Amino acid sequence: MMSLNWGSPSTVMGVVLQLKMNSNRLKVLAAGSNGEFPPFLPKQVEKIKDPFARSLAKRIQRLPVQMDFPDKCIMSSCIKPVIQSKNSPLVLLHCFDSSCLEWRCSYPLLEEAGLEAWAVDILGWGFSDLENRPPCDVASKRYHLYQFWKSYIKRPMILVGPSLGASVAIDFSVNYPEAVEKLVLINPNAYAEGTRHLAKLPKTIAYAGVSLLKSIPLRLYANAMAFNGISFFTILDWTNVGRLHCMLPWWEDSTVSFMSSGGYNVISQIKQVKHRTLIICGENDQIVSYKLVVQGNLNGRPGPGYSQLPPPAAPGEEAVLARAR
Repeated sequence: MMSLNWGSPSTVMGVVLQLKMNSNRLKVLAAGSNGEFPPFLPKQVEKIKDPFARSLAKRIQRLPVQMDFPDKCIMSSCIKPVIQSKNSPLVLLHCFDSSCLEWRCSYPLLEEAGLEAWAVDILGWGFSDLENRPPCDVASKRYHLYQFWKSYIKRPMILVGPSLGASVAIDFSVNYPEAVEKLVLINPNAYAEGTRHLAKLPKTIAYAGVSLLKSIPLRLYANAMAFNGISFFTILDWTNVGRLHCMLPWWEDSTVSFMSSGGYNVISQIKQVKHRTLIICGENDQIVSYKLVVQGNLNGRPGPGYSQLPPPAAPGEEAVLARAR
């Protein structure tokens, strides 16, 4: 594995703000949409002001994915690429309790660079149709992603996972190594030990906690921790982007299902990862410990819990992903 040191969140935001000033990136996003929001998105999407979020939201689709429970099929939300490349496709996961809209600023950069990029909503989050309330534990999330890959991508992919999405990527690559060519882990939260005591909460308390999870004050605080030098109204708008999927009627059931299952605990799986892996992290991240991220990469020597892996992705790929995030 290799770590790429980003520096402070304000440095990252400098890249994002520079991106927002370039209208050509919006044209890239708009190229894949029909100019209207999909009817399955919550009506609150109309109030979002961020042009990149609005443009990417118009490209969200639902594709059928076969599963092994009674109704057998989930209409699964994602962003399909306009570009079909001969190279390995990028498959972009998202953080805990998030959606494909997390990639709103990155996605046009990736397509502008000529990459085939899929942004996929992890089962239980995002904008998939979960009216039938499928289980949303780790095994179900893993199998859903595999079935999505098997139906639509069909070739080894570069799997990109930020924060908890890194745990999803590690778990998936260990269980379905044939589907993955490389991993890119961004501020990976790979040392979290699942939901721990939260898995044992009584249902009434679990649902109360989940209701708090989608509250504006809590998510506003999380956004304020993640970004420096951003106006209150911008952070509020980004908060509304981040909680948009919470407006779907099955969100609470799906999130409680995940919490009660114990969540992701991939510590023992890290040693089993055999794919070439790039780690991108920020020294001043206030959510995921920088020390945990880099402990296996100091001086090129793997530390506890990290296996010795081959060299990371090619320099061109590193540059594009670093700029995009």
